[in-house]
Amino acid sequence: MKKTYQGGCHCGAVRFQALIDLDAGTSRCNCSFCSKARWWGTRVTPEDFTLLAGGDALSTYTFGSHSMQHQFCRHCGVRPFGHGSGEWAGGAFVALNVAALDGIGDDELAALPITYCDGRANNWWEKPRVTAHL
Repeated sequence: MKKTYQGGCHCGAVRFQALIDLDAGTSRCNCSFCSKARWWGTRVTPEDFTLLAGGDALSTYTFGSHSMQHQFCRHCGVRPFGHGSGEWAGGAFVALNVAALDGIGDDELAALPITYCDGRANNWWEKPRVTAHL
C-alpha cells in the first residue's frame, strides 16, 4: 500500500515528499557506483514525487549510459534521490534512497523486501553470487 514519506539530505537543505509502496520492494546493486555509495533504493513515478526544498542545493552526476541523473546535496554530499528513464523501468522514474526517508524505524527497515541486482556483471536481472556486503 502506498504511503506518503518525507525525506532529505543530512544537512536538511534538500527535502522531498513521495508516495511510496515500500512493501513492493527495494533494491541493492553491486555496480561500481551503487556499491561505493552504499545505495539502497526504491522507485516511484515522477507524479508520486515532489521536491519540497533545495533544488538550488542539488548537483548532478551521471556516467555510463547517462540514463540516470544521480542527484546529491552540494553541501553535505548525501544522495537522497535521482531521476532516470528506461524501457526496462516502464519509462521515467525517480529513484529514492531508502536511507534518506524520515520516520522509518529499524524494525520496519529490516523487514523491507530487497531485490539484489548484479550490475557489476551487467546482469541487472540476476542476483549477485554474494550479497551480504550490499
